[in-house]
Amino acid sequence: MSLLSRLFGGGGSAPEAEPVSHEGFRIFAEPVSEPGGYRICARIEKEIGGEMKTHQMIRADTYGSADAATEASVAKAKQVIDQMGEAVFG
Repeated sequence: MSLLSRLFGGGGSAPEAEPVSHEGFRIFAEPVSEPGGYRICARIEKEIGGEMKTHQMIRADTYGSADAATEASVAKAKQVIDQMGEAVFG
């Protein structure tokens, strides 16, 4: 199964992560299971002008456990938000 199909619904249904709030954004950690570990992945959302904007963030970094990848996904998403702000949606 390809990485994209796992990201967009082809990899089975994992329970949706509880969002983490940061600077008015919501971060959903969604690490992707891969052979040998879990890849950093998160969904970043923010309502702007009455419209929900979404950015899917995925990185090459992998971790040995889902918990470590979840923590790293949230940390990386916070860094992206701090560096780019709402431009992440553009």
